[in-house]
Amino acid sequence: MSYRKEQHFSVEETKSKFKENIGVEFKEYSQKDLVQLWRETLDTGMHGICFSLYEDGQEPGDTITVEQVERRIKILKPYTKWVRSFSCIEGNEHIPRIAKKHGIKTMVGAWLGDDLEKNEEEIEALIQLAKEGCVDIAAVGNEVLYRKELTEEELLVYIKRVKKALPEIEVGYVDAYYEFAKRPAITEACDVILANCYPYWEGCNIDYSLNHMQQMYNLAKNAGKGKRTIITETGWPSQGSSLGGAHSGAENTMKYFINSQVWSEVDDVEMFYFSSFDESWKVGAEGDVGAYWGLWDKHEKLKF
Repeated sequence: MSYRKEQHFSVEETKSKFKENIGVEFKEYSQKDLVQLWRETLDTGMHGICFSLYEDGQEPGDTITVEQVERRIKILKPYTKWVRSFSCIEGNEHIPRIAKKHGIKTMVGAWLGDDLEKNEEEIEALIQLAKEGCVDIAAVGNEVLYRKELTEEELLVYIKRVKKALPEIEVGYVDAYYEFAKRPAITEACDVILANCYPYWEGCNIDYSLNHMQQMYNLAKNAGKGKRTIITETGWPSQGSSLGGAHSGAENTMKYFINSQVWSEVDDVEMFYFSSFDESWKVGAEGDVGAYWGLWDKHEKLKF
């Protein structure tokens, strides 16, 4: 069937029909309509996006050039207000500097693990970037408690150290949404609650994924007792295996992105979508879906 103008679904129309806990009634949409709405939603812009650093053949530990980061920041600039980075060394330090040059706000992460020497490099580099004026929110660690690579007490030392060094900047810690209810000492130490919310990784069917993400967000927000709460990661893989009732694939990826972005705007929820570009190295623990979380493919082309 050929495209007819009266069948066009706009983002504004979608917002007016958006239902809390349910989202968009996608049964009204053909595949062509869905692609069109996905593109229009992207063109409308996001609060934030997680920056994918590595090209095909690269992986963490490789040193990345300024030119590579600049090229990717320019691709993202028309679509986002914020960029989130995950490390402050090995080329990751270029991300907040170049983002700031292009007028994009930054959530800058220090990657922490069980290598204490590397942790020192990360913390010092984060503090330096902040003193250069390149950090709007400082994220001290990402899922390091989930991975059991540091204890709460060790992590608290790093959080308090960064807060003392950067009294004018909001400092937080990123982890799965439920960790903030389980770990009140960490939650208390954070200026801002930085929660990863993935319905996919909990095997949630796409039809219930928006409601599930809202429940995740509210659990973290309630644990924060009034503190600013940000969804630091959420997304859906476009290829790969299924997990319980969660099925990867292009259609579900588009539906999840549209619902998450419309909800983010309608309810004024700060959200960083994961992720910008597909990265081939992200396999292993994540299985075959790991390489397919981007809005752009590994060749930096929009997927749909």
